[in-house]
This record gives sequence, C-alpha cells and structure tokens, in this order.
Amino acid sequence: MSKTYLIVAEHRDGKLRRVTLEALRAAAAVADAGDAVHAALLGESLDGLAEELTVYPLAQVHAIEGEALRHYNPEAYVRALVPLLDSLRPDGLFLGHTALGRDLAPALAAKLSAGQISDVTAIERDVDETRFVRPIYAGKAIERRTFAAYPQVVTIRPNNMPAAEPRLGGEAATIVKRTAAPAADLRTVVRDIVRKTAGRIDLTEAAIVVAGGRGVKSAEGFRPLEELAELLGGAVGASRGACDAGYCDYGLQIGQTGKVVTPEIYIACGISGAIQHLAGMSGSRIIVAINKDPEAPIFGVADYGIVGDLFEVVPLLTEALREAIAG
Repeated sequence: MSKTYLIVAEHRDGKLRRVTLEALRAAAAVADAGDAVHAALLGESLDGLAEELTVYPLAQVHAIEGEALRHYNPEAYVRALVPLLDSLRPDGLFLGHTALGRDLAPALAAKLSAGQISDVTAIERDVDETRFVRPIYAGKAIERRTFAAYPQVVTIRPNNMPAAEPRLGGEAATIVKRTAAPAADLRTVVRDIVRKTAGRIDLTEAAIVVAGGRGVKSAEGFRPLEELAELLGGAVGASRGACDAGYCDYGLQIGQTGKVVTPEIYIACGISGAIQHLAGMSGSRIIVAINKDPEAPIFGVADYGIVGDLFEVVPLLTEALREAIAG
C-alpha cells in the first residue's frame, strides 16, 4: 500500500530555507515508488514561495495562509496544520531540526500519536528496515534508531543531507490553497520579531562559519572576524564564553546550549575548545583553529591549526584570501 509523507516548509524573509529542501530529500529517501510527498507552507502571501516549491518532486504544495501565521506561533501553526493532517493522514512528517522544527515537531507528534526521532543526520535503508542516524552525548557517539510503527515524525539537522534537486521534466506539483481559521482566542500573539543579527547569514545554514571565543577580548575584537566572514560569504559565530563576557549577542552562540552548526569550513578564533562548544561544531567538514595556546583542546579536533595571535593571523589570512580571490 502506498504511503503519504509531508514536509513542513520553512521560509524566512520571503525565501525558502535550505533545510526545507534537505527535509524533502530525507522524505524522498524513505519513500518508495508510488508514495506521495506533500509540502505544507504556512504564512501570508505565499504565492511566490508556493510556485518555487512546485518545481521539486512533490505531489502537492499546500499553501496555508492566515494573519495569525505571519510569524511563527506554535499554537497557530498546530491549529492550521490539523485539518491538513486529518485529510492527508501522513505516514511520515519531516521538519528541519531548527528552532521552529524543534518546537513544532513534538506538538505535531502528539497530535498524530506518533513516534519522533530528532536531529537526524543521515538515513540508511536496506530491504528489512530504515535506520535514522543521529548524534548523542554531545556528538561523542552515534546511534541508529528505527520506528516500530506509523506515523513517524523526523527532524533533520541542517547542512547534513544534500538538498533536493528540481524535478527534471514531468508535471509540476499542484498548489492547494487553504485558509487558516481565524484564531482570535490564541493565548499568545506574535506582533513582530526583532533580530539583533539582522542581515547576517543564518548560522545553522552557513557553509562557512568564523567563530570567536574569549580570545577576541572585546566586542571590537570581532571586527576582524566579521571582515573575514564577509569576504568568504560566511557567518559569524561565538563561544558561550564570548557571549557571557558581553562581546556579542547570544544569538551567535554555538555549543551545547547554543546553536549546532555543520558548515563546510569552521574557523575557530581564540576558542579553547571546551566540550560544550565542541558539541555544537564538531560535525563541521573542515575545522581550522587559531589560538595562542598550542595545548588548547580545539587543536585536538582541528584539521588545520595555527598557533598564533588571532589579531595578527586573521588579518593576514584575510589579506591573503582577498589577493587569491582577486586572482
């Protein structure tokens, strides 16, 4: 019997987030021939985003619009999704392991009376079963989990699976427009969102991250890191120590109590490498460490290490890269 899968598409500032396409790729990885994958898109004025999704291998794009969905609100989102869940009765639900996904997935799992596996980094399939791979114990171990029954709820860690590719030929996915019921009795209403890190690349989706620790010494100490990140088209992050010291906003914190990042290149500047920080970035493809202390733990996980003062090394590195880019 064919199955139905549903992904919850995320978008920000009028653009689809890459993790949406990674969740679609994950759903496709567990789907068999004849199975249908749908996408739910929530918000206001979704025509452009819905059209963008139709070129991907989806059966239908469900655009659910409503004033209460302008900003993410867990209560409003769950209410808006319940009618769709009731009509589709999905066997699997896929979301990004983002702030939104981590909050929404358990609520939807409860509505579906479903099992949930979170923070999945890979999916393995054979004839007998599908295994969902996820890190545990702050990334020090890996476990493979399976579901005992349907429906299933899965969150996908950003930047670990390839994004879905547009459909080659064939018919585009159809758009089903839905209107969310008015939610005048919501317990919480989100009027506006103010981002202290507005205009910067999202840390969880950045291909390159330049992060600073206590070694930057001050808020001004982040300037060379910001210059390097801008040159590379990357994002700036920080250790908890730098955030606690007031050098930067907590929105930049990477680690066990901050954000988990898995970029292609992670450049750690003045970061000692405490286990709490490693939990948030040890999955990076290439780690470059810059630190004055040759015994710093960060060098134990780094692919490349530079022993030196970051205020000397980073500007030199930036200039060398600028010359290389200029050709």
